[in-house]
Amino acid sequence: MIACSQSFTKVKQLGVLLAGVLSLASCTNEPAKSLVTPLPSVAKQPHPDKSRQSQEPVRGVWLATVSRLDWPPVTSLNASSPAIRIQQQQEALQGKLDKLKTLGINTVFFQVKPDGTALWASKILPWSDVLTGNIGDNPGYDPLQFMLDEAHKRGMKVHAWFNPYRVSVNTKPVTIDKLNRTLSQQPASVYVLHPDWIRTAGERFVLDPGIPEVRDWITSIVAEVVANYDIDGVQFDDYFYAESPGSVLNDSQTFKRYGQHFGAKADWRRDNTKQLVGQVSRTIKKLKPDVEFGVSPSGVWRNHSHDAAGSHTRGAAAYDESYADTRSWVQLGLLDYIAPQLYWPFARDAARYDVLAKWWANVVTSTNTRLYIGVALYKVGIPSKNEPDWMVNGGVQELQKQLDLNESVSQINGTILFRENYLNQPQTQQAVNYLKNRWGS
Repeated sequence: MIACSQSFTKVKQLGVLLAGVLSLASCTNEPAKSLVTPLPSVAKQPHPDKSRQSQEPVRGVWLATVSRLDWPPVTSLNASSPAIRIQQQQEALQGKLDKLKTLGINTVFFQVKPDGTALWASKILPWSDVLTGNIGDNPGYDPLQFMLDEAHKRGMKVHAWFNPYRVSVNTKPVTIDKLNRTLSQQPASVYVLHPDWIRTAGERFVLDPGIPEVRDWITSIVAEVVANYDIDGVQFDDYFYAESPGSVLNDSQTFKRYGQHFGAKADWRRDNTKQLVGQVSRTIKKLKPDVEFGVSPSGVWRNHSHDAAGSHTRGAAAYDESYADTRSWVQLGLLDYIAPQLYWPFARDAARYDVLAKWWANVVTSTNTRLYIGVALYKVGIPSKNEPDWMVNGGVQELQKQLDLNESVSQINGTILFRENYLNQPQTQQAVNYLKNRWGS
């Protein structure tokens, strides 16, 4: 936690004085200063070498493996033999990479840790059940290594995408049974090895971010991948404190044990996420300085109505909802890049794409953190009362406006599409053809 930070709860108690500060901030020509995370001096990172500075803009795509959303194909689990299953999964991935190459995609953000399981040969996590149907079953090949070989062969970069805290995608009895059955395996699931670390939040089993040993354990998982694979980067998604109204994380005892120096639990939670990000960042740089580390948070840090330094939006804020002070991570030099998910069109008044893109561009100014923008490919061609622009001209008009903006703002270094399988859907084909004409060779 930054020493001069205050909890938002305390700030609200300032009453009339707070209103005066906000008024003064809006009347000066100086950049707005946040009341909760005052701008620190930027921790300068070593300047990247010339090859990194001159790299082409990122044209990326997220490839999700959780629940087999993008890969591997569900049908491969019904293969008549392990050899055929492997062949089907590998050919499917090769086909996807071939298509991505024709579209001009140069970076794949490959989900290697969708939950408490792994898509690489880990000595810490059991094999993912998305590969075989059973947690811990050896798939007969190393998916991460296969992805790296195939992508690099095509001149594409691969960032290993981790969901840091999720242990399972649900809490159903069948899931509990599968997790318990790993006890006799090596390695077993964290669910059975460290039950004291496990909480329920958002209708899922998750790790408690407030436990120091949990942060160490997550860091060791990232270190295992960085040390053993020729990855180009590491990315965390936006699932830090991922709660839902009816399923909040009960960390009262953890706060009582570790949060005694914080006036509010919210501040302590934000410090926990910052500690994880900082710890992982330092570890990666110690192991392989050229491996990039980034985070893809939800698009709104804070709304201007709550903080003078926030964006002119009315969206769910990462600072207040998932306890991720993403702005400060950039200011403190903890990230090589940040990829906010700006999943709204220009016309969405509550969270305008251009407003947020320019806000983030301002955040990274005078830092060494690069800015990539996450774009909502999944909304293209889908009817929406609140966002009808995604239907106009097959979504091409909105997509073009967003890409034009990204390329016109010097601080924006690339675009990432969410997510790969939507490139194959009927409703997106006009937009896919547009991307091919714009980005493809």
